[in-house]
Amino acid sequence: MKSIKVLGTGCPSCVSAEKVIEEVVNELNIDAKIERVTDIMEIMAFDVMKTPAVVVDGKVMIKGKVPSKDEVKAILVDNFANNACCSDESSNDSCCSTDEKETGCC
Repeated sequence: MKSIKVLGTGCPSCVSAEKVIEEVVNELNIDAKIERVTDIMEIMAFDVMKTPAVVVDGKVMIKGKVPSKDEVKAILVDNFANNACCSDESSNDSCCSTDEKETGCC
């Protein structure tokens, strides 16, 4: 499951950013948890000084603007593609096949 955080104090732009993200997640049927972060100390921990900002799986992807649907799609599709394989190659329960491990997917 993707973790998506919308950082902002609740201003209209922050609400709009969250709405765009929700629409894209629903359109693309992405399994994601969308969280609104309004605590200024938590926002500052991401080194964000201008909101809204969007954080995907712990990485700040957008700062200081309401993203377009196309921007969000590009971020989520790219992020999803980069994380589509399992990262736990040491586990015997890994979903990765031997071929995927050999090619570096896992």
